[in-house]
This record gives sequence, C-alpha cells and structure tokens, in this order.
Amino acid sequence: MKRPSTKVVGLAIFVVALFLAGVVSFYAASSPDGLTKVSEDKGFASSQKEHATGEGPFAGYNSNFIDNDRLSGGVSGVVGVLTVLLLGTGLTYAVRRRRSDEPSNS
Repeated sequence: MKRPSTKVVGLAIFVVALFLAGVVSFYAASSPDGLTKVSEDKGFASSQKEHATGEGPFAGYNSNFIDNDRLSGGVSGVVGVLTVLLLGTGLTYAVRRRRSDEPSNS
C-alpha cells in the first residue's frame, strides 16, 4: 500500500485545523477556562486588568466587526489558525535557511 505524501498529510491537517477552528469551536464549552476558574474560586479575579489589545478586532475569541456570534467566533478561529501557521512556517523557514547558509566543517 502506498503511503501518502507529506504534502497530502500536511494539507489534511490544515483542513482539519480550519474546520475545528471555524465550525467546531462554536460548540466548545462556555464555562471559564482553568485559570479564570481558579482566579474566581480564590477571589482574585477582580484584580485583573484590561489587556492593551482588549479592544482589538479579535479580542475575546470573537471578531468584533461581525454581529453574528457563530460567524464571529469561526472567523476569529480561522484567523488564529492562519496566524499561527504563518508564524510557524516563517520561523521554520528562517531557522532552516540560516543553518544551510553556515559553512560546513568537513
């Protein structure tokens, strides 16, 4: 049996990540995450401060410029996946390129 190429596997992972971020994320639990829950239980949640980007276009896991909650969360998730993918790819390319430019010691 022929093994799938790396490109096919990478594309499949990319499509699944976009699907999870864009569609399935809407069905995620709305209860607070671990850190928020602990801060509420221990009584220091009120001491939190607004983040500098708290009014940004994707603050709070939503797209502030889209009124539909489902679409807003999906767009925010897809943009997040694409951002991480671009940053990771750029970093990988930069590190790989730098190593190949170094003279070999042979």
